[in-house]
Amino acid sequence: MISIAFIQEQGNGKLRTEERLVVAELQRIGIPITYYTEKRIRRRQLPLNDRSLVVGDMPCILGALKQLAIPAPAPNDYPASLSEFLHRRVWKSTLGALEFALRDGECRSTFAKPAMRCKRFTGCVFDAESDLYRVYGVSRQEELWCAEVVNWSSEYRVYIVNSEIRSVDWYAGDREISIDLSEVRRAIVALDKAGESLAGYALDFGVLASGATALVEMNDGFALGAYQIDSKNYTDLIWARWEELLSNRK
Repeated sequence: MISIAFIQEQGNGKLRTEERLVVAELQRIGIPITYYTEKRIRRRQLPLNDRSLVVGDMPCILGALKQLAIPAPAPNDYPASLSEFLHRRVWKSTLGALEFALRDGECRSTFAKPAMRCKRFTGCVFDAESDLYRVYGVSRQEELWCAEVVNWSSEYRVYIVNSEIRSVDWYAGDREISIDLSEVRRAIVALDKAGESLAGYALDFGVLASGATALVEMNDGFALGAYQIDSKNYTDLIWARWEELLSNRK
């Protein structure tokens, strides 16, 4: 049972949107809060235990997991059980392989992003070898997720807690073009059946130019960006995922 929360602040008490949402809900339900900076996580200065909720950005959460001897969950942006929802080709590669394919003209426009949690660059579209300036200094052994380039008419983030949809937030494209929620519900069932679900996560879905509702990617809930979701539902998601991670403590 969580009895105290450690909330990241950016310095001088400044909070990001995500932390403000959690603070509002924790204050409402009476959970004590201690604020921390990334430096304190790196120095292991927080008294973390099984009753602590830790909220912050990816580096801070990974640092907290390490301190608590909890294995960091492997990224699973494109679960195997959701392949039918992609409506485009998605594959694993390396930066070196992508460079070779672009140089030899073996691939058309390709969206690529780092496959690991430590992002060495932001995902983007590569049309030609000249676009590799965007990844200057990145090892050619860097593992990538690559995807066929498609046109998205709109994109939404669906927040899910214990297999229940809590919020559907537009974030890109034409907000008048809605996703088919029946497809999202089918995806949730598929994840559950395959054992690839999490206590708290998000599915980014969009509408393709063809009109099909397609999966953009899956996002782990332990350090998740917030759009229009309210404080209670966002906190429920973060809390549920954190308790699930705590259950894996060695």
